[in-house]
Amino acid sequence: MKPMLIAANWKMNKTPSQSLLFAKELLKWVEERTPKSQILICPPYINIPYLLEILQKSKINLGAQNCHYEKEGAFTGETSPEMLSSAGCEYVIIGHSERRTYFCEDDEIINKKIKSALKFGLKPIFCIGENLIDRKRLLTNNVLERQIRIGLEEISSNNLNRIVIAYEPVWAIGTGISATNEQIKDAHDYIRNLLLQIFGNAGKEVMILYGGSLNSKNAEEIFSLENVNGGLIGKASLDIEEFTRIIDISEKILLE
Repeated sequence: MKPMLIAANWKMNKTPSQSLLFAKELLKWVEERTPKSQILICPPYINIPYLLEILQKSKINLGAQNCHYEKEGAFTGETSPEMLSSAGCEYVIIGHSERRTYFCEDDEIINKKIKSALKFGLKPIFCIGENLIDRKRLLTNNVLERQIRIGLEEISSNNLNRIVIAYEPVWAIGTGISATNEQIKDAHDYIRNLLLQIFGNAGKEVMILYGGSLNSKNAEEIFSLENVNGGLIGKASLDIEEFTRIIDISEKILLE
């Protein structure tokens, strides 16, 4: 049975009161069903302490959407991995395409963030993916290899099982357009084989999530693919009914 992680990336959505209402409903749902899939919520920073209060003894994990690579310093508006760890976070999303695009984060910065997150006990969700121009130029594998080799540079195979990779074709994020099953399979298989090539058997242990307009309508076909271990979900994670439907689909895949 392959491991499955269903991760909610709320992006810049939900006030503290809205996040609490969602979390209470999700907690009740989880307690009634005891799913085997791992469940993760990554809210805006301001909501983390509110959610920790009700989730810390539950099976729902808490994460952040970004971090700086330094422990502390004069970096106005930034949050360090040590702060996130102290605040109760277990995961942190690193290298999301929106961070790469809007905040000019390159592969070297992302590598620094991954190493710093690991140092302070966080599990990085390392996002990779090609844009539409690269896809049309048949450069998807080139982009993925560059992002993985630089992003995971100087990461030992002993730490690899603490890292989750999220493949997100940039052209499918928030557009309502999902990659085809064949495109997803090809990308995830390539990522798995590259990890095995670089890290040996440790590459088998890495969970590879799919992100990019994933929802309850396409989740079953996507989750059924061999090297897909769940999803990093944006818009569809904001609605409790839609999000729990996706978790239900993950549970169905685990039982097959």
